[in-house]
Amino acid sequence: MKSFISLLKDARLIIETCFETQPGDAVTILADADHMAEAEALAAAAHAIDAKPVIFNVTSMATLAKIHPAMPADPPKHMAAAMTNSDVIIIEVELEYAHRLAHTEAVRDSCKANARIASIEDGMGEWGLTKEDVLAIEERTKKLIEATRDAKWVHVTAPGGTDVTLSIEGRPPLKCTPIKKRGEMMNPIPLWGEVAWGPVEDKTEGKIVIDGYMCGIGLVGSLPKPIEWTMKNGRAVNISGDENAEKLKTVLSKSDENANVVGEFAIGTSPFEGFGTPSEQGKLGTVHFALGDNLSYPGGRNKSKTHFDGTVRNVTIEVDGRLIIKDGKIVI
Repeated sequence: MKSFISLLKDARLIIETCFETQPGDAVTILADADHMAEAEALAAAAHAIDAKPVIFNVTSMATLAKIHPAMPADPPKHMAAAMTNSDVIIIEVELEYAHRLAHTEAVRDSCKANARIASIEDGMGEWGLTKEDVLAIEERTKKLIEATRDAKWVHVTAPGGTDVTLSIEGRPPLKCTPIKKRGEMMNPIPLWGEVAWGPVEDKTEGKIVIDGYMCGIGLVGSLPKPIEWTMKNGRAVNISGDENAEKLKTVLSKSDENANVVGEFAIGTSPFEGFGTPSEQGKLGTVHFALGDNLSYPGGRNKSKTHFDGTVRNVTIEVDGRLIIKDGKIVI
């Protein structure tokens, strides 16, 4: 069991460095039973700098969402009201539920209200991160954003069979890093880093082979066999593989007509993430694609009840014909 002192050390990194929390800030922490010790450490770190933290126990919501993957994750209106009246919102729950929560109106409204919001990755008290590590993720992410500025077309290939082209023309990138600014989209912290886009909805063509982690199907660990998406006019017109592919097809069929539209393309930028959990999406050398909602991304127009991500490993990426990543390594 982790000591409260070790939790508090990492909680201070979250409160002081990642959120840049100020005295008097209203800090809302949503936590489930499995993460209550971490939530209490975060509240203590906030109290220490004269911020005003409160903790909401959302165990029942997180449990229900795990049982019903296609169920919308929107919080109730009184919790949403607390979120939109907060300066800092911290989501300390199981990461896949947090990821689904990120694509809700409550989170979008909180961003519009100028809150700083993020979910917390597992391992608090054991991260071993420094402020310098966090800032390095920030700078690497900014470098990729600059390399893709005003880009139109992206071509992604990978040893597992991925060969897909998509358009990001007119779609500004979304920076997801451990340093949270007011109004920025929610993402996991402090290990995570990515640059994300909501691609033009009807212009993704080719084959995406998900060979890492797949959200929304109750997976524990990496996929034992890949799941292949055949993309045509921006939709996954065929999904094939083993029983996990069938689970994904079932979940999508229970959602809505826009659930199979490409909703996201993102490049991981952090060397600190591992494989086989939702956090793989932020790992350097991977990309992830999502099917479903993309209204949280600049320019996104696809509204859906669901948003499910899958990762592709060891990618090579060309942007408008320029090589920026080869075999998982940045080459710019």
